[in-house]
Amino acid sequence: MTRCLSFLICLFSFVILLCSCYHQVAPTPDAWVPTEEQMDSISFYTTHHYTQNYNFRVTADSLPLIVQHPSEVVSEMLVDTISVYKADILVVADILTLPSDTVDSVWVQVARDQTTMGWVRETTMLTGVAPDNPISQFIDFFSDSHVLIILAFVVFVCAAYAIRKLLRLNAKIVHFNDIPSFYPTLLALLVAASAVFYSTIQLAAPDSWRHYYYHPTLNPFAVPLHLGLFLFTVWLMLVVALAAFDDIRRHLNTSETIIYYLGLVGVCAIDYIVFSISTLYYIGYPLLVAYVVFALWRYFKGSRAKYVCGKCGHLLQEKGVCPYCGAENT
Repeated sequence: MTRCLSFLICLFSFVILLCSCYHQVAPTPDAWVPTEEQMDSISFYTTHHYTQNYNFRVTADSLPLIVQHPSEVVSEMLVDTISVYKADILVVADILTLPSDTVDSVWVQVARDQTTMGWVRETTMLTGVAPDNPISQFIDFFSDSHVLIILAFVVFVCAAYAIRKLLRLNAKIVHFNDIPSFYPTLLALLVAASAVFYSTIQLAAPDSWRHYYYHPTLNPFAVPLHLGLFLFTVWLMLVVALAAFDDIRRHLNTSETIIYYLGLVGVCAIDYIVFSISTLYYIGYPLLVAYVVFALWRYFKGSRAKYVCGKCGHLLQEKGVCPYCGAENT
């Protein structure tokens, strides 16, 4: 009897435990159920990467806005316009889709202030504005084809002239008459690789790059993997540039350091322009491999320090008189 009672007590306790494991959550009255308008806004944000209350900065000289409703424009009625001008800040007030508009079905209402507000087709707006944040404007500036062409011409001319003068003066310059430090070579290779990676993202994942353009960040862990790797190379370039500057000034005096660093900046500028443009035409990939081989060959052949001065400890590329302390090394 005692055993039977104990068994029933255990069975009852087990059933109570099983029942206590289940907890039915009562429906909460404040649970968010998106309306059709909210769903449309979410869908628009997914494909266009901006929505209401997003801020733009005008980059065109002027941007005309329609005061009346866009349907009047589609119906070819007379409308009034107002203009906003370069550097004005605009906020997206409303977004409207007009399927009957054969030019552009998406219309955006933007406002500069309470008295300056109007409608504009999305295609017209996007050609004359940029997201109102410094990272997006930086990207916009360096993605402009006209700027790249002018910058490429100026950099090539200046860099060619500077390198020619430096070589005649037997001055130190990366890849040609380098110092016994790998940091400058590594920095140039990082710039070239980052330029190839940047153009590759634009080719292979333009939508993710466009979303990053509208919502930029410098945190490599807050973006998809391919964008995170690109941001990691950007941060790595900054670290290597600081290490290169510190190592350069240990090998050269102040005036030579300035000249060398200016030459290094010129080489990196050429790398960025050449590889970012050539990758868009798929030439940058074999060019990068050839550049890596060339840079490493030049460094290990003529720049890598093979000896150490027995008196002062400075790195030397060849035996003989140390240029730092005058000691003879045999």
